[in-house]
Amino acid sequence: MQKHTSKTYEADLERLQEKILRMGGLVEDSIAKAMQALVDRRPELARDTMAGDHLVNRLEVEIDEQCIELLALRQPAAGDLRLIITGLKISTDLERIGDLAVNMCERVLELLEAPALKPLIDLPRMADKARGMLRDSLDAYVRRDPVLAQDVCARDDEVDDLNKQVFRELLTYMLENPANIPRALSLGAIGRYMERIADHATNIAEMVIYLVKGKDIRHMAWKAGERPNES
Repeated sequence: MQKHTSKTYEADLERLQEKILRMGGLVEDSIAKAMQALVDRRPELARDTMAGDHLVNRLEVEIDEQCIELLALRQPAAGDLRLIITGLKISTDLERIGDLAVNMCERVLELLEAPALKPLIDLPRMADKARGMLRDSLDAYVRRDPVLAQDVCARDDEVDDLNKQVFRELLTYMLENPANIPRALSLGAIGRYMERIADHATNIAEMVIYLVKGKDIRHMAWKAGERPNES
């Protein structure tokens, strides 16, 4: 087996983190552009965003390959093993967020074929909150900050509540006039996509806690106010 210096190993781990952050920046940008395309009614921006998804997919493949190589050649233990496993899982969540941004753009293109159904207030708020959760989860990953990661997990309820509010409002539009149903359904789909983006950001934050503390807190009852032991 080829021998590697510790400096080379550290450089490999740094490159892994850099790729994850680059991927995170791309998907965060895609969320912002998808919402901007809806608010500003710019179909060309939605199409450009969809076309750029291949960059996210390529980074996921590169990250997977690098993680597998590190596992095979280094046989890491303890913290380094968690770091590589976390990288694999985070890249999967980021790729799915990218797919959801593409799904948003597809619904945007449908919506822009007709006049706007209603003023857009809560959907942009959802997008801002979901992007903030994603940004903070990646910041927690870089800083190895479990407290910030826990905060991201707790904020998921805010996005869920906004999504329910959007659904209730759209329901009134559908009941008032059946002609509103297609546009209301497309707007509702965008709300669901952003709710899922927030869920993936929460997954990343949970992996940060696993990375730092070695504790798997997935499926904990956050809604009941429970938090992992900070000791």
